[in-house]
Amino acid sequence: MGPHAVETLVGGSWIGSDEWVEVGNPADARVPVAAVPALSSAQVSAAYDSAEAGFEAWRRASAFERAEVLVRAAGLLRERLDEVAADIVAENGKTIAEARIEVIKSAEFLEYYAALARQPYGTLLNDSRPGTTASVRREPVGIVLAITPWNDPLLTPARKLSPALMCGNSVVLKPASQTPLSGLHLARALHDAGLPAGALNVVTGRSQDVAAALVADERIAAVSFTGGNEVGDRLRVDLAARNLRYQAEMGGKNASVILADADLDLAAAGVVAAAFGGCGQRCTATSRVIIDRSVSAAYVARLTERVESLRVGPGIDPGSNMGPLVSASHLSTVIGFIGRAIQQGARVVTGGTRPDDESRRHGHFLLPTLLADVTPEMEIWRAEVFGPVVVMREVDGLDEAIAATNDSDFGLSAAVFTAGLASAQRFIDEVECGQVAVNTSTAGWDVHFPFGGFRQSGSPFKEQGDEAVRFYTRVKTVAVHIPSSIERP
Repeated sequence: MGPHAVETLVGGSWIGSDEWVEVGNPADARVPVAAVPALSSAQVSAAYDSAEAGFEAWRRASAFERAEVLVRAAGLLRERLDEVAADIVAENGKTIAEARIEVIKSAEFLEYYAALARQPYGTLLNDSRPGTTASVRREPVGIVLAITPWNDPLLTPARKLSPALMCGNSVVLKPASQTPLSGLHLARALHDAGLPAGALNVVTGRSQDVAAALVADERIAAVSFTGGNEVGDRLRVDLAARNLRYQAEMGGKNASVILADADLDLAAAGVVAAAFGGCGQRCTATSRVIIDRSVSAAYVARLTERVESLRVGPGIDPGSNMGPLVSASHLSTVIGFIGRAIQQGARVVTGGTRPDDESRRHGHFLLPTLLADVTPEMEIWRAEVFGPVVVMREVDGLDEAIAATNDSDFGLSAAVFTAGLASAQRFIDEVECGQVAVNTSTAGWDVHFPFGGFRQSGSPFKEQGDEAVRFYTRVKTVAVHIPSSIERP
């Protein structure tokens, strides 16, 4: 008997396809989790037909009607917490504790944007012409294509769909091929909450098979993408001539700086949480640690002790602190980065290999890894590894620490650990990152915080908070003149 089949949502109906694609299990590659439809190009086109009709209905719903759907969907996610979290663990590999937090945060996105119903959506303007009033209003842009990754398979769709739908758009969602079940849980919650047919359509299947049909449709008004730079940059070029808006959240090579006056225990705990949560498969994960030379030995000893105490195992085991990587191919990529770093002169402090016991042999497990003696010339200092690998470099003082932090093509997230207010303020002012933390980790931003990076980490459009509304709406300026010939009350 094969894996159980899970249908996808198109036009308000749950559908299958002539072909199905298996969803792998990162903790045990021998046992697939499920199978989802591998939609054809014709079915992708039909999804846009449904989105076009769905937009016309959904945009006319009042803000309060939209909010009711989002709030009910949030409630359903909370009610289904155990079921949804179990599927996140099964297809992604993260721990059950991390998966449960992801479900709750996803519900919070829906609830936060539902609150827009009671917020202003425009402004009044003074007009110099007699008898004329002017205003500015925001309205939905149309059909949004949302392309989401496998690392936060429920949270990232919720981050995009919540503001997009609340603003009155319809959405075509393409979840990552490795982790479609989580996005389908979100779609089911919205569908069961009363979202009109066509307002959300989910395209499942192999990305390479549907990519052309997904992006080529001329009815798309906006594309929101989260993923790697290679795909994101190619999308930017392909979409540039089409006069539609593009939002991208891409790579990071995030630094945590440990200054000489830092609380070393606090800094060790913060880095472990940021670097190895989600098996390091987070865009905001700390992957570079920059340490003042005067405290380097003491700090590395504390950090190593904490890293070696992590328990690596199946995410469903409540005793596991870190699960497997998402796939065999990604595991191979990460191991390749480590091997080349060693060849280039890096020193393994701890980890760097797969567990050698029988119980984890069939999963994509890797021990959490610390690499020392890393120099700016090494590939691993600059490239995004996207795994449980931290590289360490010593510097002398704040100036060198800021320069090392900025020595990257990326600019997503950075942190500094220090007891000095002046040092913290200089770091905040001078690092080229969209997210900056002081004495806490690079990861863990809340739903109402604007989120996004600089440089090669993303586009000018931020996600989350009220900044997201700017992307999912367009501005219309209105002037109304009442001629003197019309009797006024």
